[in-house]
Amino acid sequence: MSLLDTRVPAVLLRTDRNPFHHGTLGAVRSLGRAGVEVHVVADSTGSPVRRSRYVHSMHSPPPPGASAQQILAVLRRVAERVGRPAVLIPLDDATAIAAGRLRGDLAPSYLLPEMPAMLSERVADKAELAAVCAAADIPHPRTLVPDSPGRAVDDAHRLGLPLVAKWSRPWLLPAGGGLRSTRLVHSAQQARELYARTAEAGSPLLLQEYLPPGEDRDWFFHGYADRAGAVRAGGPGRKRLSWPRGAGLTAVGHWTPNPEVRALAERLTGELGYRGVFDLDFRRCGTTGRYHLLDFNPRPGAQFRLFADSAGLDVVRALHLDLTGRPLPDGDPVAGRAFVVENYAPFAALRTASGGRELAWYARDDRAPGWAMWALWARHVSGRLRHRLGTAAAVPAPRPAPREATPSLTPPIDDEKASS
Repeated sequence: MSLLDTRVPAVLLRTDRNPFHHGTLGAVRSLGRAGVEVHVVADSTGSPVRRSRYVHSMHSPPPPGASAQQILAVLRRVAERVGRPAVLIPLDDATAIAAGRLRGDLAPSYLLPEMPAMLSERVADKAELAAVCAAADIPHPRTLVPDSPGRAVDDAHRLGLPLVAKWSRPWLLPAGGGLRSTRLVHSAQQARELYARTAEAGSPLLLQEYLPPGEDRDWFFHGYADRAGAVRAGGPGRKRLSWPRGAGLTAVGHWTPNPEVRALAERLTGELGYRGVFDLDFRRCGTTGRYHLLDFNPRPGAQFRLFADSAGLDVVRALHLDLTGRPLPDGDPVAGRAFVVENYAPFAALRTASGGRELAWYARDDRAPGWAMWALWARHVSGRLRHRLGTAAAVPAPRPAPREATPSLTPPIDDEKASS
């Protein structure tokens, strides 16, 4: 007998076009292995996810930057094809925010946690998160929101360099515009230049105190807050390797007990009245030792499968169980369990872990997505190399400088590594 109610299908929703989003595959496998019918509403062009044996069907997604009404129209069309109520699982911030707003319109076709309609948007907004942390007395890097180019310069000096620049609502950033959701700023002039692109970014610019990375400083917490507000499933994890290094997503993570991180997560979600799956990112300050909350993602994190406990429960299964009225089993944490994203950490994928290890792409019972990922990754990497070589070949050789001139031999440095 399955742990989950297999009469209730699941619909996974994502507008992000990233074909290497391994969190989608993790959700497909987690639910599919339990016998749940899984529908994926995401871009399938070249995606290894569509090769999974556990995908019942793929559906065309809303376009990137879709409005809530566009997302609603797509979900209604999918609901007609599914033919019965389904658990809806948004997998990026944009769809999590839309689902929160549309909860009433989506019923009864979709099951969603009950919480304030705008709460997902509030915690995903970087400017709002700073205010949320202040109200809940949760450590958070000092954050300023400039309102003019001159104020951006003043705030940069006030915070000290380097500093972190973030766009308040990164899900609104235009594709292909060259704007990053987060970057490290080394000069006040860079802060001024970023502020000048506010209209293009679609949300305010934040300047934030920089907390340097280091050994044992990057942590995350994945959890599920049930209908009573209790945090179930998930746990605290330590980021052992990121991509890009020191700045990006978790390439290697370990399930590591940390009562302080857990207490912060439970206090914050409890005070907010949050319900559903969440993913928090923390960085420990090397000077004070305090854990500062950097991000609150109101949906499953890509590495959520790290926290599969002794009862087989993870945050996605917890969501399905709770929304279908089934009890959540009490499992034990598996300390030392590892999660590895092979294309970002290929050598780490060869190592063992004391609590076991799960790979993001390869699985013995579902091999096709892993092979498809490597073929796609090889094309991606070779394409990047050809682009770089082509760009280098297109740059003409510099002309010899006149004898009386003294040319600069040092190119400008533009380090865009971010702190979170």
